[in-house]
Amino acid sequence: MKQMGKEIFEKLFIEFPELESCRNDMEKAFRMIKQCYESGGKVMVCGNGGSAADSEHIVGELMKGFLLKRKIPSRDIESIKAVYPDDADYLSENLQGALPAISLVSQMSLVTALINDLGMDMMYAQQVYGYAQKGDVLIGLSTSGNAVNVVNAVKIAKAFGVQSVGMTGMSAGIMKNLCDVVIKVPSDKTYEVQEYHLPVYHAICAALETEFFGV
Repeated sequence: MKQMGKEIFEKLFIEFPELESCRNDMEKAFRMIKQCYESGGKVMVCGNGGSAADSEHIVGELMKGFLLKRKIPSRDIESIKAVYPDDADYLSENLQGALPAISLVSQMSLVTALINDLGMDMMYAQQVYGYAQKGDVLIGLSTSGNAVNVVNAVKIAKAFGVQSVGMTGMSAGIMKNLCDVVIKVPSDKTYEVQEYHLPVYHAICAALETEFFGV
């Protein structure tokens, strides 16, 4: 992890000292996702309710500039110039470097079809089966660690060589023994778990951005 990424983590633990218990698992999650991106993979994210909103939030931080301006590489600028020489400057200046990520909660037509045809418990598992490539990472958010649709998505991920990061409350439920890494924040109250999840994934996303787009 680059120095700036380390500083992001240290700032988190100063502001939220109770999250120190999550340090090792946060660092493991960071390394896992970093390796995924270095290998050309992508991240998939899922959750329910407030955790569904967090899923989309995580994707937003990965797919565009978060704390840094992410200029696209010169080779990509040249590719744009080769096809659209007149528009190349505008297009290049208004694109940002991306860390590929998909929110499995976002495609309403697909999600409602899956719920209707397969059942809510398989709505994320089917998407993992359709999207996943070996080396990708699935992030599953469940305050209890027992959300069946998230659990089934993790099971399918594991079957097809996709590693998983679980973000849960302190007890971690089923996901405790299922995910490759589980970040267990120090509460089992739903709203407190969700409040802790936000600074945790912000720190991980910011550290990843620094790793790939920092100086």
